[in-house]
Amino acid sequence: MISAALPLIPHPDHPPSSIRSIEARVIGFDANWLRLRWRIDGAGQLVIPAFAGKGRADGLWTTTCFEAFLRPDGGDAYVELNLAPSERWAAYDFSAYREGMAERAFPREPECSMRKGEQLAIFDAAVPAGGLPQLPAALGLSAVIEEERGRISYWALAHPAGKPDFHHAACFATTLEPPPTA
Repeated sequence: MISAALPLIPHPDHPPSSIRSIEARVIGFDANWLRLRWRIDGAGQLVIPAFAGKGRADGLWTTTCFEAFLRPDGGDAYVELNLAPSERWAAYDFSAYREGMAERAFPREPECSMRKGEQLAIFDAAVPAGGLPQLPAALGLSAVIEEERGRISYWALAHPAGKPDFHHAACFATTLEPPPTA
């Protein structure tokens, strides 16, 4: 399990306004839930989407949104998870790089929560383990961050050259192993 904090890097062409750092980590993983946390330092100007209640929604990446990409070992297919402070979420299957996009079935909705102080924000997500692809899988953790005055920055474990692209293989910079058995 990835328990150490993994620093996310802002895309150089889209720097943040006041965000100083973002770290992501797996804070728990068992047969039922994968628990993820993003920690945002310098969150004074962070725009948090209004509460919308649980439910699927497209286009979450147009404002503050947290994402996980999982590509099972030995293949080109991968899963994209979008998790928003509004409690909306999305899950997609791709057959290859940006190809064959289809809504991914989930056994139940992820649980999302956001806490924000003056300069620190924490976003937690609990993803039903039954909705994950086969593990082990290459893992990319990322965030789209909107700040006041419409500034958007793109954060990932690594970035490919060119425009921000969380789907690119370079962003799958760590591995998620199956949960430990009891």
